[in-house]
Amino acid sequence: MKYIIFILFTVMTNAAAQLMLKQGMMSMGPISFDGVNPLVKLLQIVFSPWVFLGLCTFVISMASHLYVLSKVELSFAYPFLSLAYVAVAIFAYFVFREDLNGWRIAGIACICVGTILIAQSGSEMGGRGHEEQTASINPDKIGTSEIVR
Repeated sequence: MKYIIFILFTVMTNAAAQLMLKQGMMSMGPISFDGVNPLVKLLQIVFSPWVFLGLCTFVISMASHLYVLSKVELSFAYPFLSLAYVAVAIFAYFVFREDLNGWRIAGIACICVGTILIAQSGSEMGGRGHEEQTASINPDKIGTSEIVR
């Protein structure tokens, strides 16, 4: 559980990136490729301020996630990313006035309960250190019948 701060940072930057991308696309209005080179339009989208900031935030989120993956099991860390759905739904309700009806609230509750259950399982590498765990994957033995343990 000592890496939970990094996991939550990953979740929040992931959610923030989504909100920035939404703001960027709303500020651009409906996308139309009529008479415009698709590559030029793509570059306009990517380099619009909110979209660009959202993409940069995704890079930060991914770097944080890579750090987390170097410290905890994938099956522990990855489900926490579902909390980004929760954060996005809540912030979208307040920022963009998106609908947050009973079905969405029930789904959010299920996600939260599932994440709590996974968090209770612990974050250790099954009693094995990361170096020992990755050392068991020997690239020289890939494709052969010999398995290194």
